[in-house]
Amino acid sequence: METQSTHQSFGDLIQGDKPVLVDFSAEWCGPCKMMPPILKELKQMTGDNLIILKMDVDRNPQVANAYQIQAVPTLMVFQNGEVKWRQSGVMNARELKRVVDQYVK
Repeated sequence: METQSTHQSFGDLIQGDKPVLVDFSAEWCGPCKMMPPILKELKQMTGDNLIILKMDVDRNPQVANAYQIQAVPTLMVFQNGEVKWRQSGVMNARELKRVVDQYVK
């Protein structure tokens, strides 16, 4: 999982040219527990071309509300401040790579 310096807010991170995959999840969510190894595999496939963030909806309710997160896990790709793609549910790393490859320059 990629760690960002604390002075960069979520809003700042998603403004960039580099695609950002956000995993909206919760501690109590069973399927969410399947995502970390999938995201780790995706990170190995994409390297520095993709930023991957995990967002706990219970700890960040304002962000979850802003993007109308109704179910977890919900995966979203942001680029240049825009939502480029979103889907709820678990996906494997290859499926996710196909999605993010559209936005990697």
